[in-house]
Amino acid sequence: MFILETERLRLRDMRLEDEAAFVAITQDERYQRFYSEEDGRAQKYRELTRLFVEQADERPRRAYQLAIEQKTTGNLIGTVCLRLEADQQASMGCGMARHSQGYGLMQEAASALTGFGFASLGVHRIYAETLSLNRAAIRLCSSLGMRQEAHFREHRYFKGQWWDTVVFALLRSEWSHQGRAAPTEPATCGSPHPPTGPTDESA
Repeated sequence: MFILETERLRLRDMRLEDEAAFVAITQDERYQRFYSEEDGRAQKYRELTRLFVEQADERPRRAYQLAIEQKTTGNLIGTVCLRLEADQQASMGCGMARHSQGYGLMQEAASALTGFGFASLGVHRIYAETLSLNRAAIRLCSSLGMRQEAHFREHRYFKGQWWDTVVFALLRSEWSHQGRAAPTEPATCGSPHPPTGPTDESA
């Protein structure tokens, strides 16, 4: 199992037993604000839990969809993911339970996974797409040092209206220039082999 630790958090592979907690987080009214009716269904997140567990066993591994676990309680409070693509690119996404927002926990988790992507996976560029009205996600991208690269007008349609989207990205050279600390190896147990839409604190 892949495990990446920060001061307050443990980022680990999703497990089947995470399903109930994951679904509960995603069904919160505020979490649902920036999702379509189809993407917000509880059944979809049950299916995603199984998909994320399967993706962790793929070799070569292309998706790191990780549970965010609070060290002090052991509770699952969110997810963060890095999806590897061609040409050393990767997309990032994340979401967190409302009661855990406002403490910098998502920034801590996303920063750790960003560092791992650059230092250990050889990623050249990490990007995130979110709705232009998702201010918390935009603040998160900015806190990671990402720059806005695009603004797509009326790019998504759901809940009876058009939504603009924005794309933020960060290069490995920019991350290094910022002097960010990046883990070079994850802590692991078990296997020796080393993560969807935006929410209040997701990209």
